[in-house]
Amino acid sequence: MTTQSPPSASPTERALRLANNPYLLLALTSLFWSGNHVIGRAASGEVPPLTIAVVRWFVPTVLLWPFVRERFRLDWPVIAAHWKIVFWLAFSGGALFTGLQYIGLQHTNALNVSVLNSLVPVLIVIVSAVAFRDHVTRVQLAGIVVSSLGVIAIVTHGELTNLRALSFNTGDLITLFTMLVFALYSTSLRLSPKIQPLNMLFMLAALSTIVTLPFAVWEWAAGFELKANWLTFGTLAYVSFFPGFAAYALWNRGIELIGANRAGPFLHLIPVFTAIIATSVLGEHLYPFHIVGFALIIGGVWLASRKGKTPAKTA
Repeated sequence: MTTQSPPSASPTERALRLANNPYLLLALTSLFWSGNHVIGRAASGEVPPLTIAVVRWFVPTVLLWPFVRERFRLDWPVIAAHWKIVFWLAFSGGALFTGLQYIGLQHTNALNVSVLNSLVPVLIVIVSAVAFRDHVTRVQLAGIVVSSLGVIAIVTHGELTNLRALSFNTGDLITLFTMLVFALYSTSLRLSPKIQPLNMLFMLAALSTIVTLPFAVWEWAAGFELKANWLTFGTLAYVSFFPGFAAYALWNRGIELIGANRAGPFLHLIPVFTAIIATSVLGEHLYPFHIVGFALIIGGVWLASRKGKTPAKTA
Protein backbone atom coordinates (compact mmCIF):
# COMPACT_ATOMS: atom_id res chain seq x y z
CA MET A 1 0.00 0.00 0.00
CA THR A 2 1.43 3.31 -1.03
CA THR A 3 0.81 6.61 0.67
CA GLN A 4 0.08 9.63 -1.38
CA SER A 5 1.89 12.86 -0.62
CA PRO A 6 -0.37 15.79 0.15
CA PRO A 7 -1.12 17.97 -2.87
CA SER A 8 0.96 21.10 -3.17
CA ALA A 9 -0.72 24.38 -2.37
CA SER A 10 -2.27 26.29 -5.25
CA PRO A 11 -1.01 29.79 -6.14
CA THR A 12 -4.14 31.25 -4.52
CA GLU A 13 -3.53 29.34 -1.28
CA ARG A 14 0.11 30.44 -1.22
CA ALA A 15 -0.96 34.05 -1.78
CA LEU A 16 -3.44 33.81 1.10
CA ARG A 17 -0.74 32.42 3.38
CA LEU A 18 1.51 35.35 2.55
CA ALA A 19 -1.35 37.81 3.11
CA ASN A 20 -1.87 36.32 6.57
CA ASN A 21 1.80 36.33 7.56
CA PRO A 22 2.16 39.51 9.66
CA TYR A 23 5.94 39.18 10.00
CA LEU A 24 6.49 39.18 6.25
CA LEU A 25 4.01 42.03 5.75
CA LEU A 26 5.62 44.21 8.42
CA ALA A 27 9.15 43.47 7.21
CA LEU A 28 8.17 44.55 3.68
CA THR A 29 6.60 47.69 5.15
CA SER A 30 9.90 48.64 6.76
CA LEU A 31 11.73 47.92 3.52
CA PHE A 32 9.44 50.23 1.54
CA TRP A 33 9.63 52.99 4.15
CA SER A 34 13.42 52.78 4.35
CA GLY A 35 13.51 53.46 0.62
CA ASN A 36 11.16 56.38 1.20
CA HIS A 37 13.63 57.98 3.63
CA VAL A 38 16.52 57.54 1.22
CA ILE A 39 14.77 58.87 -1.85
CA GLY A 40 12.98 61.61 0.09
CA ARG A 41 16.31 62.94 1.29
CA ALA A 42 17.91 62.55 -2.15
CA ALA A 43 15.09 64.58 -3.72
CA SER A 44 15.56 67.47 -1.29
CA GLY A 45 15.67 70.65 -3.34
CA GLU A 46 14.43 68.87 -6.47
CA VAL A 47 10.80 68.15 -5.54
CA PRO A 48 8.75 70.40 -3.18
CA PRO A 49 7.88 68.34 -0.08
CA LEU A 50 4.13 68.91 -0.10
CA THR A 51 4.01 68.16 -3.81
CA ILE A 52 5.53 64.76 -3.02
CA ALA A 53 2.84 64.25 -0.37
CA VAL A 54 0.00 65.13 -2.78
CA VAL A 55 1.28 62.88 -5.57
CA ARG A 56 1.95 60.08 -3.05
CA TRP A 57 -1.77 59.96 -2.27
CA PHE A 58 -3.35 61.15 -5.54
CA VAL A 59 -1.89 58.33 -7.65
CA PRO A 60 -3.14 55.54 -5.31
CA THR A 61 -6.56 57.24 -5.25
CA VAL A 62 -6.81 57.02 -9.05
CA LEU A 63 -5.38 53.49 -9.22
CA LEU A 64 -7.64 52.11 -6.49
CA TRP A 65 -10.95 53.51 -7.71
CA PRO A 66 -11.61 50.93 -10.48
CA PHE A 67 -11.05 48.11 -7.97
CA VAL A 68 -13.16 49.53 -5.12
CA ARG A 69 -15.98 51.21 -7.05
CA GLU A 70 -18.57 48.45 -6.78
CA ARG A 71 -17.87 47.48 -3.17
CA PHE A 72 -17.47 51.13 -2.16
CA ARG A 73 -21.18 51.79 -2.75
CA LEU A 74 -22.04 48.96 -0.36
CA ASP A 75 -19.61 50.18 2.29
CA TRP A 76 -20.56 53.84 2.00
CA PRO A 77 -23.34 53.77 4.69
CA VAL A 78 -20.80 52.35 7.18
CA ILE A 79 -18.20 54.93 6.15
CA ALA A 80 -20.70 57.76 6.53
CA ALA A 81 -21.77 56.51 9.94
CA HIS A 82 -18.14 56.45 11.11
CA TRP A 83 -16.89 59.48 9.18
CA LYS A 84 -15.14 61.01 12.20
CA ILE A 85 -12.73 58.11 12.75
CA VAL A 86 -12.24 57.68 8.99
CA PHE A 87 -11.30 61.35 8.67
CA TRP A 88 -9.02 61.15 11.72
CA LEU A 89 -7.14 58.16 10.33
CA ALA A 90 -6.73 59.86 6.94
CA PHE A 91 -5.72 63.18 8.48
CA SER A 92 -3.23 61.75 10.99
CA GLY A 93 -1.72 58.79 9.15
CA GLY A 94 -2.03 60.25 5.68
CA ALA A 95 -2.04 64.03 5.22
CA LEU A 96 -0.34 65.23 8.41
CA PHE A 97 2.23 62.46 8.76
CA THR A 98 3.40 62.34 5.15
CA GLY A 99 3.36 66.10 4.62
CA LEU A 100 5.45 66.83 7.70
CA GLN A 101 7.69 63.84 7.02
CA TYR A 102 8.86 65.27 3.70
CA ILE A 103 9.23 68.74 5.18
CA GLY A 104 11.39 67.29 7.94
CA LEU A 105 13.56 65.42 5.43
CA GLN A 106 14.39 68.77 3.82
CA HIS A 107 16.03 69.99 7.01
CA THR A 108 17.60 67.03 8.83
CA ASN A 109 20.01 64.17 8.17
CA ALA A 110 19.71 60.39 8.03
CA LEU A 111 21.50 59.83 11.37
CA ASN A 112 19.03 61.92 13.33
CA VAL A 113 16.05 60.40 11.51
CA SER A 114 17.28 56.92 12.48
CA VAL A 115 17.45 57.90 16.13
CA LEU A 116 14.03 59.55 16.13
CA ASN A 117 12.43 56.71 14.16
CA SER A 118 13.43 54.30 16.92
CA LEU A 119 11.07 56.16 19.25
CA VAL A 120 7.95 55.05 17.37
CA PRO A 121 7.57 51.59 18.99
CA VAL A 122 7.98 53.18 22.42
CA LEU A 123 5.43 55.88 21.58
CA ILE A 124 2.99 53.24 20.32
CA VAL A 125 3.27 51.36 23.61
CA ILE A 126 2.75 54.56 25.62
CA VAL A 127 -0.25 55.72 23.56
CA SER A 128 -1.81 52.24 23.63
CA ALA A 129 -1.41 52.01 27.40
CA VAL A 130 -2.78 55.51 28.05
CA ALA A 131 -5.60 55.61 25.50
CA PHE A 132 -6.69 51.96 25.40
CA ARG A 133 -5.26 50.46 28.60
CA ASP A 134 -3.31 47.88 26.60
CA HIS A 135 -1.18 45.40 28.50
CA VAL A 136 2.49 45.14 27.54
CA THR A 137 4.29 41.93 28.48
CA ARG A 138 7.79 41.93 29.88
CA VAL A 139 9.02 39.99 26.86
CA GLN A 140 7.63 42.62 24.47
CA LEU A 141 9.13 45.43 26.54
CA ALA A 142 12.47 43.63 26.51
CA GLY A 143 12.22 43.33 22.74
CA ILE A 144 11.71 47.06 22.37
CA VAL A 145 14.72 47.78 24.57
CA VAL A 146 16.96 45.30 22.72
CA SER A 147 16.00 46.54 19.26
CA SER A 148 16.45 50.15 20.40
CA LEU A 149 19.98 49.27 21.53
CA GLY A 150 20.60 47.89 18.05
CA VAL A 151 19.51 51.15 16.45
CA ILE A 152 21.75 53.12 18.82
CA ALA A 153 24.69 50.81 18.02
CA ILE A 154 24.30 51.57 14.32
CA VAL A 155 23.78 55.33 14.48
CA THR A 156 26.63 55.81 16.98
CA HIS A 157 29.01 53.50 15.06
CA GLY A 158 29.40 51.44 18.21
CA GLU A 159 30.64 54.39 20.29
CA LEU A 160 28.13 55.76 22.77
CA THR A 161 30.23 58.90 23.11
CA ASN A 162 29.09 59.79 19.58
CA LEU A 163 25.67 60.57 21.03
CA ARG A 164 27.17 63.79 22.34
CA ALA A 165 27.87 64.89 18.76
CA LEU A 166 24.20 64.74 17.77
CA SER A 167 22.63 68.14 17.24
CA PHE A 168 18.92 68.70 16.70
CA ASN A 169 17.36 71.39 14.52
CA THR A 170 13.90 72.40 13.32
CA GLY A 171 13.75 69.43 10.95
CA ASP A 172 14.43 67.07 13.86
CA LEU A 173 11.62 68.59 15.89
CA ILE A 174 9.25 68.20 12.95
CA THR A 175 10.37 64.58 12.54
CA LEU A 176 9.84 63.92 16.25
CA PHE A 177 6.30 65.27 15.99
CA THR A 178 5.58 63.04 12.98
CA MET A 179 6.68 60.02 15.02
CA LEU A 180 4.05 60.88 17.64
CA VAL A 181 1.43 61.39 14.93
CA PHE A 182 2.20 57.98 13.44
CA ALA A 183 1.95 56.34 16.86
CA LEU A 184 -1.49 57.91 17.32
CA TYR A 185 -2.55 56.69 13.87
CA SER A 186 -1.31 53.15 14.49
CA THR A 187 -3.07 52.78 17.82
CA SER A 188 -6.29 54.28 16.39
CA LEU A 189 -6.52 51.71 13.59
CA ARG A 190 -8.48 49.41 15.91
CA LEU A 191 -11.34 51.93 15.74
CA SER A 192 -11.66 51.82 11.95
CA PRO A 193 -15.06 50.66 10.65
CA LYS A 194 -15.53 47.10 9.42
CA ILE A 195 -15.24 47.69 5.69
CA GLN A 196 -13.15 46.24 2.89
CA PRO A 197 -9.44 47.02 3.49
CA LEU A 198 -9.06 48.46 -0.03
CA ASN A 199 -12.00 50.78 0.59
CA MET A 200 -10.37 52.01 3.79
CA LEU A 201 -7.11 52.56 1.94
CA PHE A 202 -8.99 54.42 -0.81
CA MET A 203 -10.58 56.74 1.77
CA LEU A 204 -7.18 57.31 3.36
CA ALA A 205 -5.65 58.21 0.00
CA ALA A 206 -8.55 60.35 -1.24
CA LEU A 207 -8.96 62.37 1.96
CA SER A 208 -5.20 62.82 2.31
CA THR A 209 -5.07 64.21 -1.24
CA ILE A 210 -7.91 66.65 -0.53
CA VAL A 211 -6.42 67.87 2.76
CA THR A 212 -2.86 68.22 1.42
CA LEU A 213 -3.67 69.83 -1.95
CA PRO A 214 -4.32 73.40 -0.68
CA PHE A 215 -0.95 73.43 1.08
CA ALA A 216 0.78 72.20 -2.09
CA VAL A 217 -0.91 75.01 -4.03
CA TRP A 218 0.44 77.49 -1.48
CA GLU A 219 3.86 75.87 -1.92
CA TRP A 220 3.77 76.46 -5.68
CA ALA A 221 2.53 80.05 -5.19
CA ALA A 222 5.44 80.67 -2.80
CA GLY A 223 7.91 79.88 -5.58
CA PHE A 224 8.79 76.20 -5.05
CA GLU A 225 9.55 74.58 -8.39
CA LEU A 226 9.15 71.01 -9.57
CA LYS A 227 12.29 70.23 -11.57
CA ALA A 228 11.71 68.02 -14.61
CA ASN A 229 14.41 65.34 -14.40
CA TRP A 230 14.80 61.61 -13.83
CA LEU A 231 15.25 62.05 -10.06
CA THR A 232 11.92 63.86 -9.87
CA PHE A 233 10.16 61.21 -11.95
CA GLY A 234 11.72 58.34 -9.97
CA THR A 235 10.87 59.95 -6.64
CA LEU A 236 7.21 60.50 -7.51
CA ALA A 237 6.88 57.02 -9.03
CA TYR A 238 8.42 55.32 -5.99
CA VAL A 239 6.51 57.22 -3.28
CA SER A 240 3.21 56.73 -5.13
CA PHE A 241 3.33 52.97 -5.05
CA PHE A 242 5.70 51.60 -2.42
CA PRO A 243 5.56 53.80 0.73
CA GLY A 244 2.15 55.23 -0.16
CA PHE A 245 -0.04 52.41 -1.44
CA ALA A 246 1.77 49.14 -0.69
CA ALA A 247 3.34 49.97 2.69
CA TYR A 248 0.11 51.32 4.22
CA ALA A 249 -1.86 48.31 3.01
CA LEU A 250 0.73 45.95 4.53
CA TRP A 251 1.10 47.96 7.75
CA ASN A 252 -2.66 48.13 8.35
CA ARG A 253 -3.00 44.41 7.70
CA GLY A 254 -0.08 43.58 9.98
CA ILE A 255 -1.60 45.59 12.84
CA GLU A 256 -4.93 43.90 12.22
CA LEU A 257 -3.26 40.50 12.65
CA ILE A 258 -1.00 41.07 15.69
CA GLY A 259 -1.82 44.52 17.10
CA ALA A 260 0.06 47.83 17.18
CA ASN A 261 2.28 47.01 20.18
CA ARG A 262 3.77 43.92 18.55
CA ALA A 263 3.95 45.52 15.11
CA GLY A 264 5.78 48.66 16.28
CA PRO A 265 9.25 47.12 16.79
CA PHE A 266 9.34 46.06 13.13
CA LEU A 267 10.00 49.73 12.36
CA HIS A 268 13.47 49.15 13.81
CA LEU A 269 14.19 47.19 10.64
CA ILE A 270 14.20 50.47 8.71
CA PRO A 271 17.83 51.37 9.57
CA VAL A 272 18.83 47.78 8.74
CA PHE A 273 17.33 48.01 5.27
CA THR A 274 18.70 51.52 4.84
CA ALA A 275 22.20 50.27 5.58
CA ILE A 276 21.77 47.39 3.13
CA ILE A 277 20.64 49.80 0.42
CA ALA A 278 23.53 52.12 1.17
CA THR A 279 26.12 49.34 0.98
CA SER A 280 24.75 47.68 -2.15
CA VAL A 281 23.63 50.70 -4.17
CA LEU A 282 25.79 53.53 -2.89
CA GLY A 283 28.91 51.45 -2.29
CA GLU A 284 29.22 52.24 1.41
CA HIS A 285 31.12 49.86 3.70
CA LEU A 286 29.74 47.35 6.20
CA TYR A 287 31.44 47.54 9.61
CA PRO A 288 31.31 45.30 12.70
CA PHE A 289 28.99 47.74 14.53
CA HIS A 290 26.47 47.25 11.70
CA ILE A 291 26.47 43.48 12.26
CA VAL A 292 26.11 43.87 16.04
CA GLY A 293 23.29 46.38 15.55
CA PHE A 294 21.49 44.17 13.04
CA ALA A 295 21.68 41.19 15.39
CA LEU A 296 20.23 43.22 18.27
CA ILE A 297 17.46 44.65 16.10
CA ILE A 298 16.40 41.30 14.67
CA GLY A 299 16.54 39.67 18.12
CA GLY A 300 14.54 42.50 19.64
CA VAL A 301 11.91 42.36 16.90
CA TRP A 302 11.57 38.61 17.46
CA LEU A 303 11.05 39.13 21.19
CA ALA A 304 8.61 42.02 20.78
CA SER A 305 6.52 40.13 18.20
CA ARG A 306 5.80 37.35 20.66
CA LYS A 307 2.42 37.31 22.36
CA GLY A 308 3.72 36.46 25.81
CA LYS A 309 1.40 35.57 28.66
CA THR A 310 -1.20 37.96 29.95
CA PRO A 311 -1.42 37.93 33.75
CA ALA A 312 -4.56 36.44 35.18
CA LYS A 313 -7.15 38.96 36.30
CA THR A 314 -7.87 39.16 39.99
CA ALA A 315 -11.28 39.83 41.39
